[in-house]
Amino acid sequence: MTIVTGKAEARRRLQSGRSGVLWKIWEHRADYAYVLPAIAVMLIVIAYPIYYTIELSFFKTPPGLQLRDKTYVGFDNYTTILTSPVFWKVTWNTMIWTLASTFISFVLGFASALALHRDFIGRGVLRAILIIPWVISAVAASYIWKWIYHSDFGVIGAVLVGLGWADRPPNFIDSVSTVLPSLIVVNIWREFPFAMIMMMAGLQTVPEQLLSAAKVDGANAWQRFWHVTFPHLSSVSTVTILLLAVANFNSFIIPWIMTGGGPSNASHIWITHIYELAFGRQLWGVASAYSVLLFLILMTLGYFYVRALSGNERKEGRA
Repeated sequence: MTIVTGKAEARRRLQSGRSGVLWKIWEHRADYAYVLPAIAVMLIVIAYPIYYTIELSFFKTPPGLQLRDKTYVGFDNYTTILTSPVFWKVTWNTMIWTLASTFISFVLGFASALALHRDFIGRGVLRAILIIPWVISAVAASYIWKWIYHSDFGVIGAVLVGLGWADRPPNFIDSVSTVLPSLIVVNIWREFPFAMIMMMAGLQTVPEQLLSAAKVDGANAWQRFWHVTFPHLSSVSTVTILLLAVANFNSFIIPWIMTGGGPSNASHIWITHIYELAFGRQLWGVASAYSVLLFLILMTLGYFYVRALSGNERKEGRA
């Protein structure tokens, strides 16, 4: 009896030892051989630039010098960033840009999805029209809105003056107080269709039987939405919000093309400020330190995104 128990224990330990990650990789080594070229490419185009950016963030690279002439300064670049008033102004702009764009885009997209979820004449045409801002080029949209906001030839200014609501066309993107809200409007206009598409897909998964049962029990439209529809959309809502937040935090085209960060850094966000430091002032070390901080924030958002996806998979597996 003791011998049998000892053999069973040894077998269990052997199997538990073979359940590790390294053993599984070795066991499926032939399969991994097929993806080695892709892994090699990823290491070259992703891993090495990340490593070099982190390394460069500890060096000083004055304008006009070659990168080989860089000087090691330790954490001085990070200290320079965190003690700079421009950094905190840009960070505040980035927070306003990200939070306002993400929240309003999601709310508008959700409301549009709920409206288009009903059957009515022309629903397909309206869907196609609302998706247009998302599918057109961001560069083209930026230039179009730049002319719409133009203080001399802009459509909005001409309409306001023509209706007598303003004595002269307002300076939407030439004023420190209005430039960031004006850019946020453009960003929301371009991003809310994405939230609409995601939430429309989520609405297709809401069981009609539950809605019908709630209606039979006397629940009104709001109660059916709050107690049946909304809980079923919690997962897709989380994923949509995280994707919007990552895209907005890393957004570059609209603020850079429309204002270039001006006037007086009023529309600079992190990604545009990093670009100006690197390619405008050639402060590669400071720009790299900025990039490392941005990378850490995006990795944090990515972690929550992966957790949200994993939670969805577990829920589907239990279902």
